Amino acid sequence: MLEELTAGALEDAAERRERISFGEIERRALVTPAPRDALNALAPTSHIRLIAEIKRASPSRGSIAKIPDAPELAAEYSEAGADAISVLTESRRFGGSLDDLVAIRGTVSIPLLRKDFIAEEYQVLEARAFGADIVLLIVAALEQSVLLRLHEFAEELGLAVLVETHSADEVRRATDVGARMVGVNARDLSTFELNRNLFGDVRDLIDRDAIAVAESAVASVNDVVAYRKAGADVVLVGEALVSAADAGALVREFREVS
Repeated sequence: MLEELTAGALEDAAERRERISFGEIERRALVTPAPRDALNALAPTSHIRLIAEIKRASPSRGSIAKIPDAPELAAEYSEAGADAISVLTESRRFGGSLDDLVAIRGTVSIPLLRKDFIAEEYQVLEARAFGADIVLLIVAALEQSVLLRLHEFAEELGLAVLVETHSADEVRRATDVGARMVGVNARDLSTFELNRNLFGDVRDLIDRDAIAVAESAVASVNDVVAYRKAGADVVLVGEALVSAADAGALVREFREVS
């Protein structure tokens, strides 16, 4: 599935490149205001940090939430105290778009993560040009040389990089490229099964100078507490928030975890 998702994202990027050339997207990226300091915004502190996600659907769950007004939901997250917002821009299986990223950037001032299946420089330039401050690189989707190249390229553009892992070996690979923010996703992107203990199992492999992000398997404040006890600096939460009757209240509840 991960291979299929990455291939689809590259196909969609190739279609966009026919409308906006590499040179033009590079020009737009370089004239966009400097990215926000996401590493500082997500730096370890006395309480858990929170990346709140705009997520309409997923391959494992299908439709999750319609979210007719993504900027409105993003503003609710921000006002409730979210430290950053993850914006899914993959359209085929997650129902996202770069239009969401642009609209949300015009609404909130906190850092934005472009969450997509990024595998080439054009997509990194898009993230910068359309207002992201952080890009996602998934270790399992990339050869090590490509991971290193894209990580360096993103940082040269001033972007922070969330390097997503799903195993101890992948955490080591993230460390080898100098990742300053390492995510551990409890959901296996090949089988979609959840391993709620994975973060705790690999936490000691994450460099203590890097920001440790726990992803997936957060349904309640108890899950946030468990991740915090296991050493998480940040949690990334999507489905629980977009499905909540009061997303702002849930953001505030999660962020009180210390």
